[in-house]
Amino acid sequence: MMDKTADLAGPGIGNYEDLAKNLPDGYQAILSPMARMKAVFALKNYIETHLCRELNLQMVQVPLIVDKNSGVNDYLDRDGSRTPVEFPCGLGLDTPLQAQVVQAATKWKRTALQQFGCKAGEGICTDMRAVRKDYFLDHDHSAYVDQWDWELAMRPQDRTLTFLKDVVKRIWKVIRNADSMVQEMFPQLKTSKYPDLPNELTFFHAEEILDLYPDLPRKQREERILLDKSTAVFIIGIGWPLKDGYPHEMRAADYDDWATETITNKGDLYHGLNGDILVWNPVTKRRHELSSMGIRVTKETMKIQLKMSGQEDYLKLPYHQAILNDRIPLSIGGGIGQARTFMYLLRTAHLGEVTVSVWPEKLKQICAKKNIHVLE
Repeated sequence: MMDKTADLAGPGIGNYEDLAKNLPDGYQAILSPMARMKAVFALKNYIETHLCRELNLQMVQVPLIVDKNSGVNDYLDRDGSRTPVEFPCGLGLDTPLQAQVVQAATKWKRTALQQFGCKAGEGICTDMRAVRKDYFLDHDHSAYVDQWDWELAMRPQDRTLTFLKDVVKRIWKVIRNADSMVQEMFPQLKTSKYPDLPNELTFFHAEEILDLYPDLPRKQREERILLDKSTAVFIIGIGWPLKDGYPHEMRAADYDDWATETITNKGDLYHGLNGDILVWNPVTKRRHELSSMGIRVTKETMKIQLKMSGQEDYLKLPYHQAILNDRIPLSIGGGIGQARTFMYLLRTAHLGEVTVSVWPEKLKQICAKKNIHVLE
């Protein structure tokens, strides 16, 4: 049995020797750099417009920096392995503000629903930019992150898997139609070398995938399900320990609800109202995550999850107090990776072909040998 703990939190391949083996041989970019930028902005405009239309969202401004003491920054995983960039600011203040660069707008969005007066069925979408300094930098992980971070206020009776799946299907419809749109703009993207996106996602609970591949660690289970069952899946229930004692992946304890009991299958109880959209990337021949999302915690499930994570001290922070005292709405929300989506739809082998970031020289040299040229 392979080590199941190695990839519970850390993303990416993990070393450049393996990355050099895994990047595709014989790669040729379909679009030139300038054509790629035209396609990127066409996709960006299309997805923003149609995501807002499908989910009844309004584009709003989003912070790049937040007050450390607010509790609204996203720590991504609950093991403390990814910490934000911090700095003091405020010239002339006796005590400078302690600011943090956001890692995602996940928790800020839920408080923003109240700020913008969103009622159930109304929501917001943001063009979010972040810095994640603790990522291993490879072909699909960058220190610079751009996402469509969205949040939708909801009714208590809609906190169900049925509602979650309906929202996921709407998001996939937008991505699928965006693919058709960009292929009309650039017909060369439609090639027999790379199959079309499936019309529908296939839903699996993380427990079901574990049943199918009990001896494999998480990422290899994901790759197998994409190869064996469907090239586009939504994996439900990420965060709660599965029957082997490990969560499918670590997930922060104070936004997605991964503790709620949802399904009983042959006497086994499944948990979680959240999940990830994963696709098989035919260029890199690897799993490719496009979105992480979920119905958000109630005050009851937040206390359960923080206790399980050993983070009950968070309950004193303003964000957590707002949930405990019912000052912000129940909601569902998520993040859709912009560069990840562009990379997938434009059939590129590296994030750096569709976005500009910092990359180590070693990685750039590996890419150059594979005919992959990142933007600088």
